[in-house]
Amino acid sequence: MTTLYRPVGTKELELIAASGFRRFPPRLPEQPIFYPVTNEEYAVQIARDWNTRHNADKKGYVTRFALPTDYLARFDRKVVGGALHEELWVPAAELDEFNTNIVGAIEIIHRFDGVAQ
Repeated sequence: MTTLYRPVGTKELELIAASGFRRFPPRLPEQPIFYPVTNEEYAVQIARDWNTRHNADKKGYVTRFALPTDYLARFDRKVVGGALHEELWVPAAELDEFNTNIVGAIEIIHRFDGVAQ
């Protein structure tokens, strides 16, 4: 199993909750890639430093979930900054199958409120 992380805002979190914490929502037409990140520290940076500034409610969350390692091997890993900034690039068209491969629930492991910072 491989553990991945996804920083999300409140709207995406509400859609995840509506799925029983089992699925990520479909991407919008202008979002061709779903990109979970490979480490918690990077996910925290995005949720805390970006989501809390750019979402209307100033909140950010980090989710954690796991998938079989052999299944994930098909997707490209991209480093988008420093070595810490590693993402898995999942084509939006494959998100439904990706969701089917999630083992267990999607957990919320961090919450950030930019208003209180």
